[in-house]
Amino acid sequence: MRVLVIGSGGREHALVWKLRRSPRVQALYCAPGNAGIAADAECVPIAADDLPGLERFAREAAIDLTVVGPELPLTLGLVDRFAAAGLRAFGPTAAAARLEGSKAFTKELCHQHHVPGAAFGVFRDPADATAYIREVGAPVVVKADGLASGKGVFICPTVAEATRAVDELMRGRVLGDAGTQVVVEEFLEGEEVSFMALSDGTTVLPLATSQDHKRVHDGDRGPNTGGMGAYSPAPVVGPALHERVMREIIEPVVHGLARQGTPYVGVLYAGLMVQGDRAKLLEFNVRFGDPEAQVLLVRLRSDLVDLLERATAGRLAGASVDWDPRAAVCVVLAAEGYPGAVERGRPIAGVDEVTEAVVFHAGTRLSDGALVTDGGRVLGVTALGDTTREAVEAAYGAAARIHWPGMHYRRDIGHCALARGAA
Repeated sequence: MRVLVIGSGGREHALVWKLRRSPRVQALYCAPGNAGIAADAECVPIAADDLPGLERFAREAAIDLTVVGPELPLTLGLVDRFAAAGLRAFGPTAAAARLEGSKAFTKELCHQHHVPGAAFGVFRDPADATAYIREVGAPVVVKADGLASGKGVFICPTVAEATRAVDELMRGRVLGDAGTQVVVEEFLEGEEVSFMALSDGTTVLPLATSQDHKRVHDGDRGPNTGGMGAYSPAPVVGPALHERVMREIIEPVVHGLARQGTPYVGVLYAGLMVQGDRAKLLEFNVRFGDPEAQVLLVRLRSDLVDLLERATAGRLAGASVDWDPRAAVCVVLAAEGYPGAVERGRPIAGVDEVTEAVVFHAGTRLSDGALVTDGGRVLGVTALGDTTREAVEAAYGAAARIHWPGMHYRRDIGHCALARGAA
């Protein structure tokens, strides 16, 4: 089988790494890829949002299956375009990808299907959003309606901070068109969990649980990022809660979309807030999480090609997933200044010294044969362990051997699981 992966981050490196291990994959490409991906796949210089260029390459290279990593090409309609051209791509159509492309669409859909979540209001006028914030009080969460690379969520402890977030999004346009419309939500307390499942439009097959760490600093402080690390499994989700999430959140949305004539095919990622024996939906994403993909894919024993192919062909019924029982932990190494502006081109040392973990590349490139930084999240160091603590120790031991000027990372990835284990 000839496979194309679209994207250039750590998630895409993890996908390529796992696909390369399938005996069914004869040729593997990635567009555009990065310096680490180039060791496992042939990188082609086509941007992830260049839909005509990607279709042309898929035709010329006789690609059998395209795996879409990031959300942007999905919301732009890559799957629709490929289907019209007789090409097979894993992921939702543009209509179904509105689950991530528009938070307002998702809130209304979930309200219609009684999915538990935060109380909310949707606004196109900043004055109306401000009036609502003053009415409900703080704390609240202000979200850009459109895509914002994980940076469109503002947790606001005070009314002043919430109104400032509205001003920045809607008047200052700090995130461009993503902030044309905003959602203001009730602030939910609890433990955040990532819950992903494969869907073929009818059947839903849950994947292992994981937990991301969004804030840039230890102790869940500082601004939100695209993710500073993850671990799997997430012990806060026991069997009873797992079944409840499927019944109350995942299945109602998949089946509701199917009844509306918009079958959802791909990975459905629910960000959940867990408190006690209940979970509420924070948001949906329409692709593998990043860095959650890294910890899931190192634990996955099943052939990823088989699972993706069954999903695209509507044949998930009866399928199962085999997981490594060990825990996995990913620590993201970031560039100075992230999640703000970063300087690129700083030389990276020590990656070749790591043997007890897998180093997934995110923002890297080669410059005159040397590995250098090329983004905010640069590397994801991912390790397995018989316990979460052993996986944490292995990941941090490996991370300590990698360095470049200005590198920073959280020192407490997995703290919720460790605290739960100690308790």
